[in-house]
Amino acid sequence: MDDLSQPNRILIATAGFGDGHNSAAHNLAKAFENRAEAEVIDPCAIGAPFTNNQLRKFYRFITTHTPKLWHKIYKSVENRDFSKQHFRTMRKPELALTEFMLSFEPDAFVSTYPLYPYHAARAFAKGVPKVPVFTIVTDSIEINAAWRKAPTDYFLVTDHFTKESLARNGIDHQKVIETGFPVHPKFIELNSVSKDDPCDPFKVLYFPTAKKPTVRRIMRAILNEKNQRTTVTVVLGRNVRKLYDQTREIQKEFPGRVEIKGWTQRVPELLSSHHLTVGKAGGATVHETIAASCPMLIHHLVPGQEEGNLALLEKIGAGHYRESPEQIQQSIAELLADDAAQWRQMKHNLIQHQKPAGASIAADFILDMINQ
Repeated sequence: MDDLSQPNRILIATAGFGDGHNSAAHNLAKAFENRAEAEVIDPCAIGAPFTNNQLRKFYRFITTHTPKLWHKIYKSVENRDFSKQHFRTMRKPELALTEFMLSFEPDAFVSTYPLYPYHAARAFAKGVPKVPVFTIVTDSIEINAAWRKAPTDYFLVTDHFTKESLARNGIDHQKVIETGFPVHPKFIELNSVSKDDPCDPFKVLYFPTAKKPTVRRIMRAILNEKNQRTTVTVVLGRNVRKLYDQTREIQKEFPGRVEIKGWTQRVPELLSSHHLTVGKAGGATVHETIAASCPMLIHHLVPGQEEGNLALLEKIGAGHYRESPEQIQQSIAELLADDAAQWRQMKHNLIQHQKPAGASIAADFILDMINQ
């Protein structure tokens, strides 16, 4: 920069297709506070708001109700050349990103969505001043070609297994930096439940999908544990209107053992204060549970896209895939057997692998690179 007294300007681009992209972008921006001027934008929402909303609804529906169909779509891009703009729906978002780069004049461009580095490369080719590009890979281990082929200076990844996966796919290991997922910086200061906790009650944090019948069945499976008292906190999020009646029904059936939350910004505190998470295998949720050293049972998995997140949990001995309520109930019984021996071992494993400072580590690296 010409004026060294001015803070670095960091442009962070995200997209609303899944919570991982947005979580990573906004948590990273928090890590830049008082150190750089970070701006988070969603070029898809800015450039084509109507189309973006429709595509987001389609994405949520298909990944929730027909995940096998999404897997086919996901795999179909493996051999696509993203260096050329084939998607008419992405032309306006690409133009929005180009215009924002010209007006904001960043010192670095950070993307938490796989397509934006290609947009940036075409913008640079058209005369937008070139700046370093950092790609935050929000998936683990099983990394799609859209990420792997991205024209970026550095890939910032969640764990060493993912770094090894990219190396096996021919990516220079010096370009791949293990920072951890950019979880909220408050995870650094939070204390999670001790592995010596008596587990009475055994507190389960449940993130349901939008499937109405499944909510009741999974909550009953959690609460019907015969040998130990369990409680459940259910976070409904954007499904609060759709699922409230079902969760309220279970709350009445098990008085004093169910807490219902709608949309909340206190997920880090909830994860840190519960013994077990039951949820889907999204990148943000999985890595937040790791940051909070909270073992996890995955009840919903999007094939392809989320398989690597499950593989990461299994590799570090911190979680399992349990699709049916019966499997979830059996797993909780196994976790709690012998004075919760299995649960305590999973807590121990997580403590060895937790990365609560991923956002700060990523911010440090980006600032170091642009100020060299």
